[in-house]
Amino acid sequence: MTVADATGPGDTVVIGDKVPMPVLGLGVFQLSGRQVRTSVAAAVDAGYRHVDTASIYGNEADVGRAARDAPGGGVFVTTKLWNSDQGAGSVRPAFERSRRALGVDVVDLYLIHWPVPRLRLDSWQVMEELLEEGKVRAIGVSNYMERHLDELLAVAKHPPAVNQIELSPFCYRSRAAVVERCRQAGIVVQSFSPLTQGRMLRDPGVAAVAGRHRRSAAQVLIRWALQKGVVPLPRSTNPQRIAANADVFGFALTDDDMAVLDGLDRNLVVQPGWDPTGAP
Repeated sequence: MTVADATGPGDTVVIGDKVPMPVLGLGVFQLSGRQVRTSVAAAVDAGYRHVDTASIYGNEADVGRAARDAPGGGVFVTTKLWNSDQGAGSVRPAFERSRRALGVDVVDLYLIHWPVPRLRLDSWQVMEELLEEGKVRAIGVSNYMERHLDELLAVAKHPPAVNQIELSPFCYRSRAAVVERCRQAGIVVQSFSPLTQGRMLRDPGVAAVAGRHRRSAAQVLIRWALQKGVVPLPRSTNPQRIAANADVFGFALTDDDMAVLDGLDRNLVVQPGWDPTGAP
């Protein structure tokens, strides 16, 4: 199954070595404590089976607890290696801290959070060792542009299963090349901030498409990502919005709708400090 073919938030796309990953995830950046646990519980109730966190978020323990408490279990959890933990001697201790915080024996998906110069290839070698040892089910990267991917793919024994980048219609054209590079290499793209952190939900172009389908702007942006073959990771703490964000499989955007949305690009990066475009 491809992302675009999914019929529900629990449907999966295969990454890495035959690892099923749900096509819709909940982001928990800047959430903590009870906020994390109630958001994850609401997401599971709405059909999500995928949560995205990172060591730098400081909420892995809460994510792990919420995932374990989920009815039926089986919540797919992504976490990430932070910049200050990169390098051959630092990856394993950082990974073990994350694994213990999550309370799991095996991490579903472990990503390099940022392409740190001079350290990222050494970091990847240790990530590959963790994969071969069965301590992670899949490994990938985040915020990698084409040059970072080409550098890695030239030496990797195991290519990244996932590349997580900021992606929405408002930065699509500036990211189209890296999305295509991932497609060519069989790397699944995840999008963080697919709702632009709410900044562009009132955009007239999005509103026009949403009105035609009697859907919310957020639903249209999530649906756009899915039809691009991208796994979106919307963040919300509101149970009603969390549920609405999962209710995007009962309609489809037309080619004209997609063209309108593709044309909204303004090179918008909602977190400028996280723009890897110029990263060496």
